[in-house]
Amino acid sequence: MKEIRVLSPTAILGYGFPMKSFEEGMKRKPHVIAVDAGSTDPGPYYLGAGISFTDPNSVRRDLDIMIPAAIEAGIPVIIGTGGGSGGHPHVAIVRSIIEGIAEKHSLSFKYAEISSEFDKSLVRKYFEAGKITPLAPAPELTEKDIDDAVRIVAQMGEDPFIEALSQGAQVILAGRAYDPTVFSALAIKEGYPKGLAIHMGKILECAAIAALPGSGSDCMFGYLREDHFELETLNPVRKCTTLSIAAHTLYEKSNPYMLPGPGGTLNLHNTTFEQVADNRVRVAGTVFEPTDGYSVKLEGVRLRGYRTISCAGVADPLLISKIDEVKEAVRDRVTDNFRDSDLGDYFLDFKIYGRKGIMGMFPNYESEAGPELLIIIEAVGATQQIADTICSFARSTFLHYGYEGRVSTAGNLAFPFSPSDAHMGEVYEFNIYHLMWVESPTEHFPITYREFKEGK
Repeated sequence: MKEIRVLSPTAILGYGFPMKSFEEGMKRKPHVIAVDAGSTDPGPYYLGAGISFTDPNSVRRDLDIMIPAAIEAGIPVIIGTGGGSGGHPHVAIVRSIIEGIAEKHSLSFKYAEISSEFDKSLVRKYFEAGKITPLAPAPELTEKDIDDAVRIVAQMGEDPFIEALSQGAQVILAGRAYDPTVFSALAIKEGYPKGLAIHMGKILECAAIAALPGSGSDCMFGYLREDHFELETLNPVRKCTTLSIAAHTLYEKSNPYMLPGPGGTLNLHNTTFEQVADNRVRVAGTVFEPTDGYSVKLEGVRLRGYRTISCAGVADPLLISKIDEVKEAVRDRVTDNFRDSDLGDYFLDFKIYGRKGIMGMFPNYESEAGPELLIIIEAVGATQQIADTICSFARSTFLHYGYEGRVSTAGNLAFPFSPSDAHMGEVYEFNIYHLMWVESPTEHFPITYREFKEGK
């Protein structure tokens, strides 16, 4: 039976995988090894700071297994969203690791690197032409948003990968990419149905997270055929089930039937899930519906300020019963103390774990406090010194705040660390999360090629 076989070693490059699972995957003679290396899940900091949220040593470990195995097997390795966020500095981190692996093993291969960081002048050109639209719930883009952006990347679709594969690239490293494309590109290039290829990629991007029990650090294998695809675990402790695969299809999606991506939408109205073996599921019926025009998602961040935090425990049941009252009184005291200062605007927050520390974002959520609380005081200011000042004053005020019925005056808070206040550095926020409508899927994603000969 004609098929494309895809090995997904891990949910994110650097999360690791058992060697036995990887070896089982290689025994199945995959046509490509593909891996997603990034996400916006860790927030905007890493895009703005130009660093990876995965440790380079862990990334090196994974690639040191994957790349030599692929070269020996004569198949490509495709890496998407290099360095976690896909900007120039992020891709450079992974490029350096690949160079070291090539030299270590004296490898020979054709390397392709696809850039996805956009210059502000390019984004401004499309903005002025009215070709950038919000991706809900983002507001309309402004010229100031573009000016303030520290870095802007765009999610590429499968076309730049297809171009690199057509040129014979065996190791492909890309900037920001739509997650499923690294798994679907070869199949689409070879003429397999786009809807099935992307849907399979949607599952494989998270590897064994889609299995039971799920794991972000284990392998998954996909078989794509002309009218369906099958997914299989490679570790005997995990199983693919119709429930786990169907559930993962809906992962991070707001609509269970229509899954948008670059250039179109997956339509799942007629999708079926069938258990064909104890650890194997067959999926059929998914189709790709192109949009009228082609758009890429822009992700841009701006510097908001600098953060300082202080962590402390509370065990006094009386204070716990009054925690909201005391918290707001401390906030008012900080506001009053610096009312006429030149510190400028600042942000102060109290995250109270043990009582709505996570669920506090939902105003109507009610919960009972536990026997002890962890309070994280967070201050953000235009400079690190301003953040230090606000955090320090809030912490000392909270420590000695006199509430009715207090027994001990030695202090309300128990600090696990000395110093009690910690610099968290720059704070970034997403200020561009928009669609840019382009003429071609490849025009703004340049590819550079390089030939490695015995590691050089």
